[in-house]
Amino acid sequence: MRQQIDISAEESAKQLQFAHLLKERLDTKRQALGRDLTYHIETFGCQMNAKDSEKLAGILETIGYKETEDENADIVLYNTCTVRENANNRVYGRVGFLGKLKKKKPDMKIILCGCMMQEQHVVEKIKSSYRFVDIIFGTHNIYKLAELLYEQENSDGMCIDIQKDADRIVENLPSARKYSFKGGVNIMYGCNNFCSYCIVPYVRGRERSRRPDDILQEIREMTENGVSEIMLLGQNVNSYGHGLEESINFAGLLEKVCRIDKVKRVRFMTPHPKDLTDDIIEVIAREPKVCNHVHLPLQSGSSRLLKLMNRHYTKEDYLALTERIKAGIPGVSLTTDIIVGFPGETEEDFEETLDVVKKVRFSSAFTFIYSKRTGTPAAKMPDQVPEEVVKKRFDRLLKTISDISAEITEEAVGNIENVLVEEKSSQGEGYVTGRLANNLLVHFKGDESLLGSYVDVKLLEAKGFYYIGEIFS
Repeated sequence: MRQQIDISAEESAKQLQFAHLLKERLDTKRQALGRDLTYHIETFGCQMNAKDSEKLAGILETIGYKETEDENADIVLYNTCTVRENANNRVYGRVGFLGKLKKKKPDMKIILCGCMMQEQHVVEKIKSSYRFVDIIFGTHNIYKLAELLYEQENSDGMCIDIQKDADRIVENLPSARKYSFKGGVNIMYGCNNFCSYCIVPYVRGRERSRRPDDILQEIREMTENGVSEIMLLGQNVNSYGHGLEESINFAGLLEKVCRIDKVKRVRFMTPHPKDLTDDIIEVIAREPKVCNHVHLPLQSGSSRLLKLMNRHYTKEDYLALTERIKAGIPGVSLTTDIIVGFPGETEEDFEETLDVVKKVRFSSAFTFIYSKRTGTPAAKMPDQVPEEVVKKRFDRLLKTISDISAEITEEAVGNIENVLVEEKSSQGEGYVTGRLANNLLVHFKGDESLLGSYVDVKLLEAKGFYYIGEIFS
């Protein structure tokens, strides 16, 4: 395993020095312009990207930039995803739009970072076709944003800083959380699984676990600032602890997090079925703070395809695991990821997937049409499935999942559940949205004073993937 270099304190202090140098310049510029300077961050992809964006926002706010809702800003930063090809195409389209904006605002800075930037052919395309971009960096050095801004301001051209490998973890930098009452905490980075369709190990690097004391300290600091719900984040959280000097696994970390007084809820994303052990199930069942929701990516119900995907479990393994989870955690909500149209998928393979969906009865699922990613083994596989066949299967899968979800939510109508009120509701004026421990949403009458609080809500009506309710008193 690659050795992890612990330079977090030294590097974070260095980056804060760059931030303060830039702040002095920004103060002068703000006075000359007679207005605040603004930033806008657009996040593509997973929750780890969202967490990275909070760190990037924290650095920009330390420098003195103010957040704005759209791209008409002094700094526009796209934190990119490259899991599917359409994500890349979206970014190219949006960057082209930024080029038009920059012609009207020459001082605007355009910054691209994240997983997509770890691919060399992407960087080459940007260098040749989008020369107006100011800064490019990848996933391994987001902590260097202030330094890269400083370098770019002292140079004439595009600043590019892509690290091929990751040998360090740098935390202890400012973070601007989207919510004041809940937040994600990275417990590990990278992935060692190399699923044949997935680009993540190539752009996020190999697994590196953070030291438990550092994780727990970050959580304590978050709770002192009002956070009560913690989401533990990693590409494969079940692998947590591998390579650390201290002997600890994910189940042990979960228990330690639950011991922190001001933590009220604990969630985690994302486990891998091959590594979800019985001790993790026991901790979820035993610890009331751990939410009774497990997101367990299936990808396919066909053992033949699972082998081609390099998933290291069979259909039978997966079904046995979900049965153990259900038996060990009464009332657990199971959600999943499923890919339709993997190379070579036959009708029989797809029927195996539908069979698993019907047997497990997922509360919801993220469903994807297979996207060929250059550089992965699956991209070279024969028997790519015709688009029209994939589309019909995809629609059938959605219908099956939707019907099951509606049945599951209907069963809970009339229950009184404790929810964390998260935001104003899209259902209309005077409504707020709360999240149940099982991760389902409920909309009910309430005002903004409830945001961040836990309230009991009676579930009045099921709407497929969510509920309409009322405060129970």
